[in-house]
Amino acid sequence: MVKRVSLTAASVAAWLAVAAAQTPKPGVTFTDATAAAGIKFTHNSGRAAKKFLPETLGSGGSFIDADGDGWQDLVLVNSKDWQPRGRRSLSALYRNNRNGTFSNVTAGSGLDVEMYGMGAAVGDYDNDGRDDVYITALEGDRLFHNEGAGKFKDVTKASGIANANFSTSAAWLDYDKDGRLDLFVANYVQWDEKSDLWCSLDGVSKSYCTPESYKGTSSKLYHSLGGGRFEDVSEKAGVGDATSKSLGITVFDYNGDGWSDMFVANDTQPNKLYRNNKNGTFTEEGMSAGVAYSEDGVARGAMGVDTGDYDRSGRPHLLVGNFSNQMLGLYHNEGTGLFVDEAPTSSVGRASLLSLAFGVFFFDYDLDGMLDILAANGHIEEEIASVQPKVQYKQPPLLFRNTGKKSFENASAAVGSAFARPIVARGAAYADYDRDGDLDVLMTTNHGPAYLYRNDGGNQNNWISIRTRGTKSNRNGIGAVVRIQSAGGRQWSTVRSGSSYCSQSDLALSFGLGKDPVIASIDVEWPSGAKDHLTNVPIKQFITIEEGKGIAPSAAGTAQ
Repeated sequence: MVKRVSLTAASVAAWLAVAAAQTPKPGVTFTDATAAAGIKFTHNSGRAAKKFLPETLGSGGSFIDADGDGWQDLVLVNSKDWQPRGRRSLSALYRNNRNGTFSNVTAGSGLDVEMYGMGAAVGDYDNDGRDDVYITALEGDRLFHNEGAGKFKDVTKASGIANANFSTSAAWLDYDKDGRLDLFVANYVQWDEKSDLWCSLDGVSKSYCTPESYKGTSSKLYHSLGGGRFEDVSEKAGVGDATSKSLGITVFDYNGDGWSDMFVANDTQPNKLYRNNKNGTFTEEGMSAGVAYSEDGVARGAMGVDTGDYDRSGRPHLLVGNFSNQMLGLYHNEGTGLFVDEAPTSSVGRASLLSLAFGVFFFDYDLDGMLDILAANGHIEEEIASVQPKVQYKQPPLLFRNTGKKSFENASAAVGSAFARPIVARGAAYADYDRDGDLDVLMTTNHGPAYLYRNDGGNQNNWISIRTRGTKSNRNGIGAVVRIQSAGGRQWSTVRSGSSYCSQSDLALSFGLGKDPVIASIDVEWPSGAKDHLTNVPIKQFITIEEGKGIAPSAAGTAQ
């Protein structure tokens, strides 16, 4: 039997104070590396003065290792013109050149298909060792199978997936733990060109309508049958709510029973918290859990969402991006089935009140072992300042540094001028694209460019990057819980697809270690029920842990 070290509440509290104090506040900069990296992408919303609702919501983007070389590539999702104008608007695939630059390899990749795209989710749904891409699109979603060498094949029809809705975010998960990835797709409202409504900010000119003007629609849960086939089990599983207007999805085990639950962010409708009943069905508990509404009982305009243990309580909490004048939601998991929104009494709430947050996530940008917060912001209405002078169309992102004891400080102004630039952000994701140990950030904008922000200085602290490879479990290890222990205490995270808004971050888990010189232990709890235990693991390296086998020798590597 392996002897484990127990930590008291006092020792954990002491570590949190030390971690906050020992990590230098200055020295981390997010540098706009877009041009230097060779990324030239502009989202086309198709806008043509008609103010169609979908024009406000794209676009998303995802990190993916498309060619299997261990370096993160990029998928940037595009929309298109409503009427042909003699040009093609394509999503883009950028290959990582492993030297800080990317090459546009869209042509001939199979992803060079024109569609009114919204978001993307990445996962190896057939367990062949290659990551596949699901792209949500207005006229019908697409499933692209990775054929190898960065080439993809549209297998939507053969898969049995037929989601021709106003879809937004998506996430892969193995909700029944059968070793095959299932798929949840967030659908927004019932809309088409013919049913587009006339709305106005000033009573004279047309503006974009709010979702209250349109009927909701059911999101979709697709269960994998194996062999690349899926079946729609939305109604049977209990997640087919036709009143929903869903924009974000995060998968997490909120009650700690070992099964994947789901939180769905709804725009002007109550958010949904689906508890996994372990029998293929879910029970909706958003209201009783305290996450359906704001603390004053209002259904907010929820956009993106993420989950993480920001206070090292051992429980996953929720971060929700909301509409302007509503602030971010920071729901603390009390461990009793109840969540409490801590944003109104924190710097997170005060600083985000006037922002409209789409992509949001937890990540440890300074690698001190505490999860920080990023919110990518931008309004939907260009003329909003004419009726709300304090609210702007273009908005800078917000970065909150975790200072311990459930407190955050607004660090947005401390990480460089490029990060302070107002943009109309939508998608947001993170990955260590240059493999130097710290996490870089991708932000996409509506009807504008994509931005790649390189993290310079985060790797002053120690770290480890862990990728999971399932054998009995799904190949990505999605749903696996990884726990590490070092001198500073315990940390944990879950491998998950989706989160944020219409985007996906790298599936690898990065842990900040502060000044800790070694990792005492790593424990992996796989969806299959198997467990792996490693001891005395060196820091500052990229490792892949294979289910039942430990560290894969060929996958280990140090920072570049």
